[in-house]
Amino acid sequence: MDPAVTIETTEKQCVVTTETLRKDLAEVKTALERKTFEAVSAEAKEQSNLLNNITLEIAITGRAGAGKSSFVNALRGMKDHEKGAALTGVTETTMVPQEYTHPAFPKVKIWDLPRIGTNNFSAKEYLKKVNFSKYDLFIIIASERFSIHETNLALEIRKNKKKFYYVRSKVDIDIEYYRRSKRISVWDTHEMLQAEKKTLDVIRKDSSDNLKALGESSPRVFLISNWDFGRYDFPLLQETFEKEQDEIKRDVLIMSLPILTKDSIKKKKAAMESLIWKKAMVSCAVELIPLPFLALGCDIAIVAVTMRDICKVFGLDEDSLNILANRVGKPVEKLKSVIEHTPSTSNITTEFVMDILKRSAMWGTIRVVELVLDFVPVLGCLYGGGSSFATTFYLLKNFLENAVKDAEKVLAKAAEH
Repeated sequence: MDPAVTIETTEKQCVVTTETLRKDLAEVKTALERKTFEAVSAEAKEQSNLLNNITLEIAITGRAGAGKSSFVNALRGMKDHEKGAALTGVTETTMVPQEYTHPAFPKVKIWDLPRIGTNNFSAKEYLKKVNFSKYDLFIIIASERFSIHETNLALEIRKNKKKFYYVRSKVDIDIEYYRRSKRISVWDTHEMLQAEKKTLDVIRKDSSDNLKALGESSPRVFLISNWDFGRYDFPLLQETFEKEQDEIKRDVLIMSLPILTKDSIKKKKAAMESLIWKKAMVSCAVELIPLPFLALGCDIAIVAVTMRDICKVFGLDEDSLNILANRVGKPVEKLKSVIEHTPSTSNITTEFVMDILKRSAMWGTIRVVELVLDFVPVLGCLYGGGSSFATTFYLLKNFLENAVKDAEKVLAKAAEH
């Protein structure tokens, strides 16, 4: 096995093997073997700013009291009733479509739509009223049995070739009702787990049978809790979202959804790795900023902006940490205390990147450039550009590795009782 290449990115060190680097570079190597550098570079430039340029519109609809607003808040990583959260209540609070912007990614919009279930509008008229064409996907929520109103709406959405998902909310209330009716003690863990499983099985079957009777041939229903979105089917719903979107919007969705499990972090990392090589490709084509003692360069601004984006994606920026602290009921300082590698976004400046680049010279950047140019020969033909690609790629790759470590620690700290 090749020896490890080490680069010092902050006060801590991050070690990445050359084998890992080759694996990470496989996507760019394949792209350059299939298309010209100019074509790949143009696509990379278009996609490299997807977090800032690509709009994702998610529509939430259902009957009054179904938990639509709570679901809007969950997708934004927020709790009900905190500042900026969607209004919730037992009565209908939404009479016109309400737009809620993602707190970290302003191009991601989540819409709380007016209730369905009235006889004033047909499904077709309802979709026209809420400006159907602007949304990328629909969530249809019910807190009890689905009715003809939900299925009629779903059939109309399908007819217009958009994605939709049935969500059955408030299942924890059903589980609690079953526990009380059977007089199961909360201290009896085995019986509690059995009660939960039985209740969920009953709801799944009832929801499926009900929707089939209303005309759905093979319905998928996701069961969620309005109070704990890390439980039941919410992670599966996230995964289904991701699988059924086109590549660009899929990555935006992955990056913007809240971190609930280690698997969420793994998916975010994969999406960011794909973005990083595109950022590095853009760095090939811009004016380089070389250091006086180092015959390498990179676009410092690209690196700084991308590092800040990485912090947002993994919930390590100030706003995201405050939102998480509110959601889990912990002081934000407790969450910050486990962050070892990633600086505050306010400290990620061009001077910060220059300092990393200076220190990295003695820790292997030259060696990494040689490896990259050897592994992706096309880049070696570019005057200065190949070195810029390698330097940008490696700085961001190491920053990403450190952000992943810190995100996992924050997730673990947030889950502590």
